Amino acid sequence: MPKRTFSFNGISKDWLLLLRGRTKPPFAPRRRNILTVKGYPGGYLESTEVEPLLIELPIGFKARDDEDALKKATELAEWLLTDEPAPLVLSDEPGRTYYALVQDTISDFEEIGELRQGKIHFLCLDPYAYGPEKTLTFPADIVTVKNQGTAELDPIFELTAKKKTTFAMISNGDEEYNLIGKPADVDEQLVNEKSLIFDERGDTINTWTSAGTSVDGAGKVTGTLVADGTGIVVGNYGTVDKDIWHGPALMKEISPIQDFEIEMRCRAETTSPNQTYRIEFYLFDENMNVLGKMAIWDNSSARIQYAAEARYGPFLGHTIHYPIYSGNYLKLEKHFHGMVRMRRIGKRFEFYVARLMEGEGVKHYDTLTKTYNDVANEYQGKLKYVQVHIGKYRGASNANLPRINAIKAYKHTTAKVDQTPYILDAGDVVTFDHKSKDILLNGESRKDLKNFGGSFFKLKEGENMLMVTPENSFDTKVKFQERFL
Repeated sequence: MPKRTFSFNGISKDWLLLLRGRTKPPFAPRRRNILTVKGYPGGYLESTEVEPLLIELPIGFKARDDEDALKKATELAEWLLTDEPAPLVLSDEPGRTYYALVQDTISDFEEIGELRQGKIHFLCLDPYAYGPEKTLTFPADIVTVKNQGTAELDPIFELTAKKKTTFAMISNGDEEYNLIGKPADVDEQLVNEKSLIFDERGDTINTWTSAGTSVDGAGKVTGTLVADGTGIVVGNYGTVDKDIWHGPALMKEISPIQDFEIEMRCRAETTSPNQTYRIEFYLFDENMNVLGKMAIWDNSSARIQYAAEARYGPFLGHTIHYPIYSGNYLKLEKHFHGMVRMRRIGKRFEFYVARLMEGEGVKHYDTLTKTYNDVANEYQGKLKYVQVHIGKYRGASNANLPRINAIKAYKHTTAKVDQTPYILDAGDVVTFDHKSKDILLNGESRKDLKNFGGSFFKLKEGENMLMVTPENSFDTKVKFQERFL
């Protein structure tokens, strides 16, 4: 007879025995809410609520002596005590996963010779068992997906645009849908509200110039920036005497634009406290007035950290005109891989920083958005020059290859009343995450785009008809885990 085991939070213990006497009901308990009416026998069923599921696992282990028993008990506590529900897998329920927390404590261990035994109480606030994650690719815009579980499930739809489109919609044929954007009427003009000006990944960095570059914070422009196949990196930091910060900078001139968006994706790592870096972009108008800047930097020689910065206007001091700074975005971590973005539309500046989690796709996390309204029209000059800079502090050690993976510039225009804007370009990815009730655009949470009538619908038991529109516009996938009572 095969040995019965279990794993929790992806971990199992070879020395832990799963004993007989497990207590687990065949399904989660139901609470019936009954309405009674005076003068009528019995009652009426108002509603039914599925309550949490409790699983009790009797366990045991062999201990050589009291010291070994104490060591194993400590190891159990470190393993089993989690702040959030973690996956629980029982060997005699293949293909099923529960999400549980340890309730109360492990019952006092009974000592029988070398054997210590007790019970673990696992509380499943989500009472369902889950099957393995499935990913299905749509062969057409209309498909049938079968839910073989015994309960409704929450799907995740991923739509990759094959061409420009003004909207993206997924529906289930029962008048339930999720939608971003707006379908255009036949007599409406389609327009681009966001046009790419350049996308620099290092391939044409030799066309940028160092002439006219300048950096703030008692810094000096010196050294070279080069391409290494993965982005823009420092060839050398140059020489410095009295200047505090120093390093190379390059500038690109563009045709002047009023409403703009600049996005820089970058990466850096410090492995010891005496390493420093700053990765920045600066924006200048036609008269070389500074419109603003954004940066990721580590300016500490005492500890490993990084902070984000966003500023409107020129440098007036380290605490002036900084909507994002170390006071609201500081991480005591060694590695940053993420992006910073500045957008100006009309009088409104928007600053955004995010870390990027890479898996099947890219997802933004640790995000922060701040805004500034330029009501006095102080920073309304047209954007003409974009500058990048990577620097270090005088006397500090070099960080581990700080780099700019890409920097992009966009021109923004606003659609008129009789125009419908494109919201997606070829390659853009829309994720309708009905599990977490979120909508992502290229990994960034954009629930603000959700249509008012849209909903995060479920897939019912059995067959579900799904339809993607507009037709022939997307490569579509659906991911889900079937649920079992």
